[in-house]
Amino acid sequence: MDDDGLDAGLEARDARTDEPDGDERDSIDAGGTADADGSGGDDPMPNVPDPEPEESDVPDDVRKYARFKKMDGAQYERVNEFLRDRTYITAREWAIARLCSDFRTETGVEMTKIGENLPELVPFMTDTYTPQAVNQARASFEEKVRMAGATFLYGAMCDFFTAEELDDVMYESTEVAKFLLEVEGVDLAVEEELEAEERISTVMREVREASEELRERETDADAE
Repeated sequence: MDDDGLDAGLEARDARTDEPDGDERDSIDAGGTADADGSGGDDPMPNVPDPEPEESDVPDDVRKYARFKKMDGAQYERVNEFLRDRTYITAREWAIARLCSDFRTETGVEMTKIGENLPELVPFMTDTYTPQAVNQARASFEEKVRMAGATFLYGAMCDFFTAEELDDVMYESTEVAKFLLEVEGVDLAVEEELEAEERISTVMREVREASEELRERETDADAE
C-alpha cells in the first residue's frame, strides 16, 4: 500500500481546521462581551462558592478506551473512502465491529453502551446509535467478511491465479489489515508480523495443493 493512499485516506490531523465550531464561537463571543463591559468575564462573584462540577455520565471503561486515538480529528468521509478503496467494509462497520469485540462480556455484547457512547469511543463517529443499529452494523460486517472469504478462496482454488500472483494478493491484503490494526492502536512486533504472514502463507499453500489434487481427481474420473 503506497504512501499516497495512506495520506489520502487516513491522515487524521489534516482533517482538523483552525475554525472553531458553533459552540466554541458562542463561548468566544460570550467571553468577549463580558470582558468588554468590565464585568470580569469568568471571575467568580465574591463570597459565592463555585458550583460543584457535574459528574460525568460517561462510563469509566468508555473514558479509558484508547483505540482509534491516532485518528483524533479524522473525518468520517475520508476514513470511509480509504476503506472502500481497499475493502468491502465501511467506516461504520469497521468501528462497530472492533467495539463489539472489545465490549464483549460473558452474556453478550454491550450494544446499548456502544451505541450511546459511540462519539466518545471513536473520533470519526459523530452520532449515537440505537442498539438495533449497532447490531445491524455488526451483522453487516460479519456477512461481508464471509462473502469476501468465499470469493478469495474460490479465486485461490480455481487456478485463476498463479502461485506468485496469489502471493502478491496475500501480501497486499496483509499490509492493509496490518495498517488498520495499527490505526486501532494495536502494537505489532516484527516477530508477530512475520509469524502471522508465515501462518497465512502456509494455509494458502495447503489450500492450493488441495485444490490441485481435487481438480486432478475430477479429471481422472471424467476420463474413466
